[in-house]
Amino acid sequence: MSETNMITNQIKTFKKRIKDLKRYLDYNKKESRISEINLELSLPETWKNQISIKKLNKEKYLSSSVVQKINEIEENIKEVTIFLELAVETEDESVLKESFIETQKIEKKIKKLEFYRMFSKKNDHCNCYMDIQSGSGGTEAQDWAKMLLRMYLRWADKKGFQTEIIHESIGEIVGIKSSTIKVNGEYAFGWLRTETGIHRLIRKSPFDSGNRRHTSFGSIFIYPDIDEKINININSSDLRIDVYRASGAGGQHVNRTESAVRITHLPTSIVTQCQNNRSQHKNKEQAMKQMKLKLYEMEIRKKQKVKQKIEKNKSNITWGNQIRSYVLDNSKIKDLRTGIEKNHIQSVLDGDLDDFIEQSLIIGL
Repeated sequence: MSETNMITNQIKTFKKRIKDLKRYLDYNKKESRISEINLELSLPETWKNQISIKKLNKEKYLSSSVVQKINEIEENIKEVTIFLELAVETEDESVLKESFIETQKIEKKIKKLEFYRMFSKKNDHCNCYMDIQSGSGGTEAQDWAKMLLRMYLRWADKKGFQTEIIHESIGEIVGIKSSTIKVNGEYAFGWLRTETGIHRLIRKSPFDSGNRRHTSFGSIFIYPDIDEKINININSSDLRIDVYRASGAGGQHVNRTESAVRITHLPTSIVTQCQNNRSQHKNKEQAMKQMKLKLYEMEIRKKQKVKQKIEKNKSNITWGNQIRSYVLDNSKIKDLRTGIEKNHIQSVLDGDLDDFIEQSLIIGL
């Protein structure tokens, strides 16, 4: 009887939480908007504009994702209610046990959906770009930047996100000087935006014959890939555009053509680079798009009164602006904003970042 009461109370709690989620996630508004989009997509004139179709389909996907998840949970609640009634009528312990197992599954689904309330900022639903930049320190810092790149690629793979390396500047001996990757997936920017900042590594250097401890820094900067047109006016005289031969893998084409493009915005010292296309024109187009996105994100951060400007993050990769310390000798990784510590170093370097990211979102960073 006590188990029956417990499951009954859980069902009541589930219904209340779903009601709250519907309100927070604008369920009714999204449901109505899906119907409106379906109507728009049924009109012949809509199909004359491919950009409009793409935008409508993406909006429909995001809205449908929320609506379908809530509908599925409500259906699960109805099913477990029927299971419970059957268990009481038949006094069947196995059915009661099955009801309890189902409530645990529902709890996990609701918790996951409740977490998505954290993605309340305007561009959280967008894909995003990640810039990784090694700090001062030569080989040590470049090796650390490569480790950071690997860590985030592993994390993205575990989350089911697709990644594409847009640019990569190889280090003189090992590692990388810098890299830009694009992360595609549902709420990619929402998941990653709090990772912007300085990441500090402390370890006994494998490149030091005296086996001394070294401190290395790497910076991470995340900015959204916004679909709609960005109203950012860029004066062509403020840009320096350089072309160069792409580094890394690429075969004969890389060795004999200057297809890679680097764009520098002189007033802010912001730099974007692209080398993943064979066409110099396409690389320039991609680098210019990233420049607009970076400048847009800078304006947003100014409006939000962020203390540190983007250019300072780019040029001063040292003790300031740290968000996380990775102390390999002591087997400890500490997030300086949330206070979370982890002792499983290799697990984190293999992409186990959710505890850090989720807590930073919960406290509203």
